[in-house]
Amino acid sequence: MKKCFDAEKYLKIQKKKIKERIRMFDKLYLEFGGKLIDDQHAARTLPGFLPDLKIRLLQEFKDDAEVILCINANAIEKSKIRADHMISYETEVLRLIEFLRSKGIIVNSVVITLFNGQKKAQDFAKKLEDYRITPYFHTFTKGYPTDVDTIVSDEGYGANPFIKTTKPLVVVSAPGPCSGKLATSLSQLYHESKQGKKVGYAKFETFPVWDLPLKHPVNIAYEAATADLADKNMIDYFHLEKYGVTAVNYNRDLETFPVLKEILTRINGKSIYFSPTDMGVNVIGKCITDDKAVQRAAKDEIIRRYYRALVDLKKGAVDEAVPERIKLLMNELEISERDRAVATEAVKKREQSGNLPSACIKIGKKYVTGRKTGYLSPISSTMINAIKTISRIPDEMDLIASAVLEPILETKNKTSNFKESYLKIGEVLIALSICSSTNPVVKKALDNLEKLSSAQLHATHMIPDDEMIVLSNLGIDATCDTEIDTSY
Repeated sequence: MKKCFDAEKYLKIQKKKIKERIRMFDKLYLEFGGKLIDDQHAARTLPGFLPDLKIRLLQEFKDDAEVILCINANAIEKSKIRADHMISYETEVLRLIEFLRSKGIIVNSVVITLFNGQKKAQDFAKKLEDYRITPYFHTFTKGYPTDVDTIVSDEGYGANPFIKTTKPLVVVSAPGPCSGKLATSLSQLYHESKQGKKVGYAKFETFPVWDLPLKHPVNIAYEAATADLADKNMIDYFHLEKYGVTAVNYNRDLETFPVLKEILTRINGKSIYFSPTDMGVNVIGKCITDDKAVQRAAKDEIIRRYYRALVDLKKGAVDEAVPERIKLLMNELEISERDRAVATEAVKKREQSGNLPSACIKIGKKYVTGRKTGYLSPISSTMINAIKTISRIPDEMDLIASAVLEPILETKNKTSNFKESYLKIGEVLIALSICSSTNPVVKKALDNLEKLSSAQLHATHMIPDDEMIVLSNLGIDATCDTEIDTSY
């Protein structure tokens, strides 16, 4: 997809904006919204925005910054999953710790929020100690959200343990939403202010983009991405009244702003913010280089979210209100599932194949299809055809002979609790890797695998989680229908 976001410009002016905010205080607590690493939503919606761009930004501050990670005890108890990688929030926290450390960024501690004696949360705290990380427990803030006198007291934020920090910038992040970043930041502000320090709070939210129109597809894509939270974009009426400038924010920030402003005023003696938008430091809107292309990408993302919501509904992960909400957003933009061309081509392939489960991947302007075969899942078949296409290998040439595939499938079924008729994409890629040691054509094909990054794929059946993870790791934007292929 055409790049329409200037990542280098973004790094330059975003760094400047954050530095300006830091200089206003002795110390700044910066709440990082969205995903800290692997922000695929931003990368898909703003082609040119790199999934690791926030980490590159943090590296610009690594000598002056440290990170506090938050995780909700209830998310631990319920084994909440990060859907794009199919890993738990606890695993994501550990992954963040290791990744940040590898980039030279200090991880100060992990706060387990809304703690109420949950056993799994206590077990996770012990695991954190193995990672040389100090765990802290925060309970529900007494008096929240209306009794400001209690909130800003030793019974409220003061009841939480103080986390000692030494850097002028403290980034507060989390593996997902509703993890307690704001409460953690404000608790720290309360303790620091009691020590006579001039401390500040700011928000680094990627979406919605405050200086794009309310109904811009990028902002509507954010609503689609948070449909399960029922977030809704709104005009920041506080900002409009104070400055006469239209800005976009979302309902939860607008609803809580009066209380938040009062809390900040009680802590610091005054608040420098007159609107939720004032609290933000994001400059994304200034780095879009092709608005029409961004709008197309954002519409694609909304459709993708719709397909994902239908699958989640089928699995029982969400209720029917979620896909319905996204469908209303699609109607508002006058788009539908038919606008995802790769899905239309996948359906055509299924019809041509006698209704066998099929898939299609779009590489540049070319559509490459595949179907279930004697040994391969439809995803495996499609990916092999895709690898052949980008490597200019003749279609009639087999990359893996049936003599290789058959014993793999036999062994797999002998060692499994249930029989499977086909090899999945992860298993096929391993087989290809083995063959590449003696076959230069296969080696050439695997060397080109990275060229499939950012390709669009759709399957006419529900893609199993393990295959979806492989596709995600390859950077392939995959969607699917909700029909279950019982041969898996």
